[in-house]
Amino acid sequence: MATPIPPIEATNTGKLTRYLDTPTAYDLWSEVYDTDGNILQALDTIEMRSLLPKFLSQIPFPQPWKLVDLGCGTGRNYLQLLDVPGATILGLDTSSKMLEIARTRLNERMAVLEREPQKAKEFELLWYDMLSSAPMPTIALNADALISTLVLEHIPQYDFFQAISRVLKAGGLALVTNMHPDMGKISQAGFVDPKTGEKVRPQSYAHALEDVIEEARKQGFEIVGEVLERAVDEKTSEVLGVRAKKWIGINVWFGVCFRKRS
Repeated sequence: MATPIPPIEATNTGKLTRYLDTPTAYDLWSEVYDTDGNILQALDTIEMRSLLPKFLSQIPFPQPWKLVDLGCGTGRNYLQLLDVPGATILGLDTSSKMLEIARTRLNERMAVLEREPQKAKEFELLWYDMLSSAPMPTIALNADALISTLVLEHIPQYDFFQAISRVLKAGGLALVTNMHPDMGKISQAGFVDPKTGEKVRPQSYAHALEDVIEEARKQGFEIVGEVLERAVDEKTSEVLGVRAKKWIGINVWFGVCFRKRS
């Protein structure tokens, strides 16, 4: 069972850490999210270059598809989905500030999309919180496939797979990536607020990989292909930056493709 990671009272610099609810923390993080040298985000981006095309090729339904990015953040992977011909692309996130940045990026792509009508036909970014009582946006229901990258750490497993199940039609696919539990045992998501110098941490859960797979099974999902696990080595540390050095030899990322059973 997932265990909430308790607040960390002080950093190794002696400064107190602010421990915030996830939407508030990510609202603050949005200002530096794409520039603060987060190695997990950098590694996920690298992995998605090969994972996403393979994932899309496995969708069992005829095009055009409805695709959902659950926890789309600033649009890092959402924008990649815009290249899918004729698709409806929906991005959902609990942070209004992250969505603002994603909308700005989407607007920058609008002119390109208008010149390339063979690309995504419809696209929208909407607020949604998996842990609130607010209903799932109706437009996101009955999707052919879903991606959710580096989100699971912040959600209890039961709630996460409940949300995915509500989104997907029977037979639909979900590509899920997350911090590896080996990394999660000694770290959690967080950033340094450039305005205060304080460490800020959202709510995080220590999900064992086997527990994630078991919860998915209980809620009617099966694994497609293999479970991918990635550790940092000397070569990848050079690509990921100086912050990756301390993670050499440690699993930091995993990725799994699930199918919702009929």
